[in-house]
Amino acid sequence: MPAPTPASAPVKAQLSPLLRLLILTQLAFNIGFFAVLPFLAEHLGGAVGMAGWLVGFVLGLRTFSQQGLFVVGGALADRYGVRPVVLAGCALRIAGFGWLGYAEQPWTVVGAVLLIGFAAALFSPAVESEVARQAVLHEEAGGGSRTRVLALFTVAGQAGAFVGPLLGALLLELDFRAVCLAGAGVFVVVLAAHAWLLPQHIPGRTRVEVRGGIGPLLRNRRFLALCCAYGAYLLAYNQLYLALPAEVERAAGSQAPLAWLFALSSVLVVTAQLPVTRWVGERLSLRRSMTAGLVLIAAGFAVVAAALPAGWTGTAGLLPAAGFVVLLTLGQMLVAPAARSWVPDLAEDGRLGLYTGALSSVSGLIVLIGSAVTGTLLDTRLPPAVPWLLLAAVPAAAVLLLPRAAPRRG
Repeated sequence: MPAPTPASAPVKAQLSPLLRLLILTQLAFNIGFFAVLPFLAEHLGGAVGMAGWLVGFVLGLRTFSQQGLFVVGGALADRYGVRPVVLAGCALRIAGFGWLGYAEQPWTVVGAVLLIGFAAALFSPAVESEVARQAVLHEEAGGGSRTRVLALFTVAGQAGAFVGPLLGALLLELDFRAVCLAGAGVFVVVLAAHAWLLPQHIPGRTRVEVRGGIGPLLRNRRFLALCCAYGAYLLAYNQLYLALPAEVERAAGSQAPLAWLFALSSVLVVTAQLPVTRWVGERLSLRRSMTAGLVLIAAGFAVVAAALPAGWTGTAGLLPAAGFVVLLTLGQMLVAPAARSWVPDLAEDGRLGLYTGALSSVSGLIVLIGSAVTGTLLDTRLPPAVPWLLLAAVPAAAVLLLPRAAPRRG
């Protein structure tokens, strides 16, 4: 039997050592982060004694200090290189988790949470932009589609998000401080590995001044259109934590089934992301892949909206929610890798970090505003199906925002 060609050989076997390091980095990042995050709200409300509104405010601060400042981390990576920004971010995350484990007053908790968020705003866009750049080089060298590489990056992150809470739950039998220190320990390992293995200068990555990049970015209509479409996807995905719990509560009388639905989403990504990406990559352009994903997500909301008038409860009532999770996750598999694959084609030379960070920051702002509107809709006395129909319209309308000309596939 002839040896497989570069285009058909398994992607993993062809990855460069740097790409393997960065993909394993995403796995470790999420293990450390999700070992702590799922248990933070309960700790703040219980052990620290914060009021519910203050818990929500603190969690919102964490999201803002992370997602909102991605553009800063990306610009710093363009200016100073990947290595110093990643190392600084890991050091701040270690300090933040250690501080959180010992924080007992609201102001100390706020400081620790801001530090934890800003740490991610440093290392995540640096890693993501370099993975995207290396994926393009991998594609140009005949190693396979860049989208497959970025799909593997997504799988690694999802696997970390699955393992992290299990680790945290085990350590929570001791106390929350043990959970925080374990999360810090993961980042100590990541920091040591990158100090040893990450090159001082990555070939082909040029350094540019921080100034002068924002103006062209704001005039780049195709990139901003991609940001808006990606923001619509993220707003829809965020309904796993907003609209879905309300629907599960209605159908089951409690939120206990949520854990199973989240596990279903994680297992789907880990097991099906690469086969789905491989199948789609051979047939669809980046634009068509994102279009199909957004349509699937809209269909997921429509399934729940169509079932709500029947008023099903119990196991039957949970079936539309499960259908929503499956369709949303399938849509995520198509949208997320395609969007990240598209950014290098729209970014200015030398400013991939800035554009990668801006994708997260702009879409994060859309999610922040859209979530407030969604929460208001869910609290109104509208018929239950109406908010879900309006949410279905968001990803459907986002299809119209996608740039018309997709880049040529490798």
